[in-house]
Formats: sequence, structure tokens, C-alpha cells
Amino acid sequence: MLDIALLPGEYAVCRLAAGTTLPYALSSGLRGADVVTVSWTSDGISVICPTDRAPAQAVVETTWRCLRVTAPVALAGTDSLAALVDPLAEARVSVVTFSTFDTDYLLVPTVRLTEGTAALQRAGHRVTS
Repeated sequence: MLDIALLPGEYAVCRLAAGTTLPYALSSGLRGADVVTVSWTSDGISVICPTDRAPAQAVVETTWRCLRVTAPVALAGTDSLAALVDPLAEARVSVVTFSTFDTDYLLVPTVRLTEGTAALQRAGHRVTS
């Protein structure tokens, strides 16, 4: 069982063209629970951020809600992310995941948040807001 916190606000999954300069607003003045993650590849730049920080020139996916595993996750751990993704897949809830050094994050579509959190709770996880 994992403890999971629902972060406030909605998130955007964005795509920028390769070589684009990131807007300063993505890294400045993060508020309490805000999370921003950036991945660079030769194909482009992916950004996950609060919707109000989404770069104007980005292609933006539907709005998402962000869930954070509250306890630190061991980097060598292999089952914590699967324990979260599997119940969501069974409930047919789309999920985007990313990990930091300390923990894992999941994004579920805002319109499927109720189904997603219910699936996680049925799997034995605790979800708090």
C-alpha cells in the first residue's frame, strides 16, 4: 500500500519543438505544491507543469490532475510504479508518469479523476487531497 497525495490545481502535458528556449516562468516562483518537469530529446521538449505555466507556443494536451507518492521511493524499487499504473490500466484510466530522485508522480485526466482515485483505493492505496 502506498500513500498518495492529490496535488492542487490542474496540470498540462506540453510539447515544444527541439531547440526551443524554455520560458523563465517555468522555473521562477514555484508555489508550494507546484511541480514542473522537463525532458529534452532530439525529437522535442516535453514539459509537465501547472496549466497556468504552460508555454504559449506549446502543443498542450487535455488537463490532468497530479498525484504524488508521499513516501520516498527507492531508486532500485521495481514494483511501486507498477502497483499504481496497473489498477489505473484495469479501470481504463489514462496515465502519464514521471519520477524524481525521491518519488513517483502520476497524472490522470481531470475528467477521469474520480475513477482513477477509486481504482487506486480499491487496490489498497490511500489517496488524500
